Amino acid sequence: MKKKLIGTLLVMMSVLAFSGCADSGRDAEEDTGVTEESASASEQGDIGENSTGDNSTEENGMAGDDSRQSGTESKDTVTEGTEEYRGFILDNVLHSEDNGDIHYNLYVPDSYDGSEPYALFLTLPGYEGLYFQGVGENLYSENFGFEAQDYIKDMIIVAPQLSDWGETSADQTIALVEYFLADYNIDESRVFGEGYSGGGETMSQVMGKRPDLFTAYLQCSSQWDGEYEPVVESRTPVYFVIGEDDEYYGSGPSREAYETLRKMYQDEGLSDEEIEEILVLDIKDAEYFESQGVTTQHGGGNLFAEDAEIMGWLFNR
Repeated sequence: MKKKLIGTLLVMMSVLAFSGCADSGRDAEEDTGVTEESASASEQGDIGENSTGDNSTEENGMAGDDSRQSGTESKDTVTEGTEEYRGFILDNVLHSEDNGDIHYNLYVPDSYDGSEPYALFLTLPGYEGLYFQGVGENLYSENFGFEAQDYIKDMIIVAPQLSDWGETSADQTIALVEYFLADYNIDESRVFGEGYSGGGETMSQVMGKRPDLFTAYLQCSSQWDGEYEPVVESRTPVYFVIGEDDEYYGSGPSREAYETLRKMYQDEGLSDEEIEEILVLDIKDAEYFESQGVTTQHGGGNLFAEDAEIMGWLFNR
């Protein structure tokens, strides 16, 4: 009997001791105001303030004071590159909800603080500059992004490195333009596009989808793969330049695209003078290349970046 009574007392004392510890733990939580759940939320809040959860983060491509914003913010996020080449930050990635990861190199003038609208220039490279060729290869092999800086000082320059020269890359280019229009302070009357070789094929498809995004388009050593009607409807100026005996395309496709657009403008009732203001065909003969020490006309298309008449047409619209 005594043993049973002692056993019962021991059990009761253990229960009271455990209850006291539990109450003590709850009291400690109440005193500090921090539970396991609230601590987790706090940690998430700290991460949000310093990484991808806030609009002033590096991943969104924003300065801490949101000075890059134009007022209408994109839902997509950006991972900023860390390497630099001649003023360009290499391998930024726009994580597009609809179009996947879009790689691009970016030049932003030091004077840009978001308080004034800046021009925007997109330059799409040939095959040698696509992303699978290596980060920055478009800038190493083409000069359009560098020469453009001499024409407009207050201009942001985007040099994408896409994966092909088809519709996928065209849609990614459109997404990239829309991102910059939404997240940077861009003068929408000064948005310029240029495409060389395969980049021209891509940009011509962009023109066939969203010519309204651009002030003017320069197509170098390429062919037209896009629709024509949207360009005619928007009256977006287009300049075709190519070597007469371009080894890859020949000049025939550019002539055909030019004549097609010209005929459509004539059917719309535009005069020759009006058409000449928005449509140019510039066929370069062998002497143009040879006089500058270049023996191949297709590869020599990079010379167009240094031609003041050609680049001046694009940026003086």
